[in-house]
Amino acid sequence: MAVNKPTGDNARKGAVKKRSQTKTTLGGASAFTKRDKASGEFMGVKKPAKGKKAAKKFKGVRLEKRATKKKKAKKS
Repeated sequence: MAVNKPTGDNARKGAVKKRSQTKTTLGGASAFTKRDKASGEFMGVKKPAKGKKAAKKFKGVRLEKRATKKKKAKKS
């Protein structure tokens, strides 16, 4: 028998729209930092587990686009 989900169970549906995350390094290991989109304030960091080199991403939080490096113009 199918059962509907209870309302008000604090379950998130879809992406978190007011936040973004970016990949950073923390002591030589990669970590993810969560940022508030309106104020630009850093909210939290996901550190890698003990013995691991990389951390897991925040669930449902979009990734920021990386800044592209400008190419140098060739002199002729």
